[in-house]
Amino acid sequence: MSDQSANLALPYLAAAQAQKHVTHNEAVRRLDAFVQLVLESASLTAPPPVPAEGARWHVPAGATGAFSGQEGRIAAYEAGAFDFLPVAAGFLAFIRDEGRLAVFDGGAWVSALAASPHRAAIEARVLEADVALSGAAVDSAIAFPERAIILGVSTRTLVTVTGAASYDCGIAGEPAKFGGSLGIAAGATNAGVIGPTAVYAPTPVRLTANGGAFTGGVVRLALHLLACAVPGA
Repeated sequence: MSDQSANLALPYLAAAQAQKHVTHNEAVRRLDAFVQLVLESASLTAPPPVPAEGARWHVPAGATGAFSGQEGRIAAYEAGAFDFLPVAAGFLAFIRDEGRLAVFDGGAWVSALAASPHRAAIEARVLEADVALSGAAVDSAIAFPERAIILGVSTRTLVTVTGAASYDCGIAGEPAKFGGSLGIAAGATNAGVIGPTAVYAPTPVRLTANGGAFTGGVVRLALHLLACAVPGA
């Protein structure tokens, strides 16, 4: 019989073992690292200067500092030190700095929605930014990436809009594509869904003032999209 479990490599207690609590606590630490796996990042090559207790990372290639030599493993910080643990194909994790759920295919974290053996994938993404309003129209700093499939744009007015009676949400040439005459009061929202539409160049969202130019206000935008990752070599 092996001295550890097959999937998570949890150590077993041996008959008449001394210091049983050491083995038991090691197993608990591994469970705490793996269960409900949330990764701070899968691309950060070195840990932050002051890691948070219980934080976890997937160590990428080119790792430095405390991560050096641990590429491809989970770094779990507990009690002032890192444990480096193996990760197997099929593990599911939420990657915090990417805001997405992903599955490990044995070498990389790929879309949990659908992915091929060579990492062609359908990826669901939401991009978010707050837009300060001024002038006749404002384009967002974030944009739908090229060859994205647009599902919609949702909005929330964070700071009451001034200077305009309402605003439209769209893109250049289609100013109300995701909604027209939207509310200017703080707290007003709109879910501007559309029939899936492809774009072939980076495309920002445009907010256009109605009944006067913007003199103030802040709107939070969320861009909802699908992306098609191409297969690897």
